Amino acid sequence: MTTTAAPRADERAVREGGSTSGAPAPRAPRFGRLRRIGLPYLLLLPALLLELLVHLVPMVIGIVVSFKELTQFYIRDWGTAPWAGLDNYGVSVDFDAPVGKALLASFVTTCLFTVLSVGLCWLLGVTAAIFLQEDFRGRGLLRTIFLVPYALPVYAAVITWAFMFQRDNGLVNGVLSDLGLTDGSSFWLIGDNAFVTLLVVSVWKGWPFAFLMLMAGLQNIPRDLYEAAALDGAGIWQQIRKITMPSLAPVNQVLVLVLFLWTFNDFNTPFVLFGKAAPESADLISLHIYQSSFQTWNFGTGSAMSVLLLLFLLVVTGVYLAITSRGSRGRKV
Repeated sequence: MTTTAAPRADERAVREGGSTSGAPAPRAPRFGRLRRIGLPYLLLLPALLLELLVHLVPMVIGIVVSFKELTQFYIRDWGTAPWAGLDNYGVSVDFDAPVGKALLASFVTTCLFTVLSVGLCWLLGVTAAIFLQEDFRGRGLLRTIFLVPYALPVYAAVITWAFMFQRDNGLVNGVLSDLGLTDGSSFWLIGDNAFVTLLVVSVWKGWPFAFLMLMAGLQNIPRDLYEAAALDGAGIWQQIRKITMPSLAPVNQVLVLVLFLWTFNDFNTPFVLFGKAAPESADLISLHIYQSSFQTWNFGTGSAMSVLLLLFLLVVTGVYLAITSRGSRGRKV
């Protein structure tokens, strides 16, 4: 009896982490646990360092430059530029002076352009996404074609549009002339028509992203809801208003904010279309800040304008998120 009880006690001690000799079992090394916990952060460290170098460091330098009187005379050693305090900000917001008046006009133009571009992108995106929800022959091909503008490189696409909007040999004037809508001699890259040109290119380039986001959001809506609504006598417009739009509210919340930030900060499109000097009707604030910095060589004022733009976007984003979050909580209640 004693010979069988002892092995069982030893086996139980081994299972419970002890030892047969009565000495306490050695604990797992603490270094292994720390390595296991710290490994994810170690893998994220290169990305965090690149983010610091690419975004945060230039942002901090730009904020410092906005408080300096940095002109072409101090480019070689910008640290020796005299301290200007808030003078650059005062010049930027002095709307009675030429600099402030031009900045205000560019800001108003950018706001109008952003509202129209985001609205049209969303409208085209939601229309195409709802239309392509139904299964029909050629749906995959249409989805691919609709996503082509989003897949093309920005510079290649905008340069192609610039050639199409040429006055003498552009495709746009040729088509409009053949249709009898114009005489074929319209200027699209200068004058008041430049705003229409910029809006067309921006919508063409941006609406496939809205289409992609909304199409992904529609995949999460159960088809049973539409079938039940159809049995209750709801038409297509009632289904869209009562089922589709409320279900897409979370997607629209993110989509509108992203489109707003992208469009308001868009620099590549007007720069490639119009060059360094955009027409007054298409003078977006991003290109206006570039001109104020690199054409007048007043980097202090240009940096102050950039900081003001950053503060404006932060305020708008905060207010938008507060309003939409409150609305989403109200819908849940």
